[in-house]
Amino acid sequence: MRSSETELKGLMIAALSGDERAYRELLGRVTRLLRGYYKNRLVQATRGAADAEDLVQETLMALHARRDTYDPAQPFTPWLYAIARYKLIDHYRRTPGHRANVPIDDVADIVAHDDQSSSESSLDLDRLLDELPSKFRTAIRRVKLEGLSVAETAAREGLSESAVKVNVHRGMKALATLIARGRKS
Repeated sequence: MRSSETELKGLMIAALSGDERAYRELLGRVTRLLRGYYKNRLVQATRGAADAEDLVQETLMALHARRDTYDPAQPFTPWLYAIARYKLIDHYRRTPGHRANVPIDDVADIVAHDDQSSSESSLDLDRLLDELPSKFRTAIRRVKLEGLSVAETAAREGLSESAVKVNVHRGMKALATLIARGRKS
């Protein structure tokens, strides 16, 4: 099954209007698209596909946090894949080595295939973030979801850049623990 632009855009517009069912359906379809996209890109860059699920979750978090920036007059999938590309670039920057020959500008960016072999992910980002201490939650929201730099976040929150980096790192580790605990339930 492939999700068409028209269907995804319709689901996104309905979700923006408050339709929770449409939002769940959108996230399910987007999750499958993103898994295929990231697995393909990671393998092409001679890396394993093991990081694909983390990238999917980061992208879903960014989509959730930035959904109000989507312009319903524009196509949905290019907007989604722009977010996905930025998350992939951030991943390559965070992980040393294999930086050459990263195929980011392929036409396939826009036409990723569904990957139904992996299980559906339906984690509620807000619920997870609410379980974190305030300093971790704020750092993750600013840097990972809102896209502010560490320096901008430090200035806004009155912290040192090192403190912001530590809070993001510890917060992401805590989120990973919460997600792992949720999967065992």
